[in-house]
Amino acid sequence: MKNVLILGATSNLAQAMAKKFAAEGWSLSLAARNMELLQPVASDLQVRSKAEVQTVEFDATDFPSHQGFYDSLTTKPDAVICVFGYMGDQLIARTDFDEVRKTIDVNYTGAVSILNVVAADFEKRGHGSIVGISSVAGDRGRQSNYIYGSAKAGFTAYLAGLRNRLFKSGAHVMTVKPGFCRTKMTESLELPAALTASPEQVANAVFHGLEKRRNVVYTLWMWRWIMLVVQHIPEVVFKRLEM
Repeated sequence: MKNVLILGATSNLAQAMAKKFAAEGWSLSLAARNMELLQPVASDLQVRSKAEVQTVEFDATDFPSHQGFYDSLTTKPDAVICVFGYMGDQLIARTDFDEVRKTIDVNYTGAVSILNVVAADFEKRGHGSIVGISSVAGDRGRQSNYIYGSAKAGFTAYLAGLRNRLFKSGAHVMTVKPGFCRTKMTESLELPAALTASPEQVANAVFHGLEKRRNVVYTLWMWRWIMLVVQHIPEVVFKRLEM
């Protein structure tokens, strides 16, 4: 039985992915900082899907602990999904560097730290899949969220380089770029229904993309073309836009 390690397993997206992989016969290793929130998630999955589920404490910003965390896993994963993230407050970040640092540390530095550990193991074993949940926000900097977007842009570039590095070993890296998604992080926003994915839609896209060894997956699919247009707006015009 294949095992998937989900990092940041208490989020809406992560829970949808856990349900999808469990339904497809995978065992689950769920990792999160808040074990009180994680345990009910794991118990519900065990009851509903009869899946094998183990829970592990994990803090994305406790970088020195990452090697020990991975070494302590009783079951080494066949796939690792990096779901954790933090959408900081852009207005606060303009004047408060602590908000900037938190945004970068969670969305980029923490992800790179743990995935470097995973990549070394997968390279040695000659197989394994890494899935990084990035964002369309990283495709071009916009005044409304450029701190978050820059962290995701860095993460996207990191995943591309890691994919290039691991290709010859047989391990695979997939970048997932969600657009709007209905989660706790966006519940206060008014989002266009036609462009907004449910966590279940993202989970399905991740699972099928992994099966087909896709390199980059946009969810929903039309975001690939939306962002292609956004990327090609001339800078002389783009800097005048309210985005």
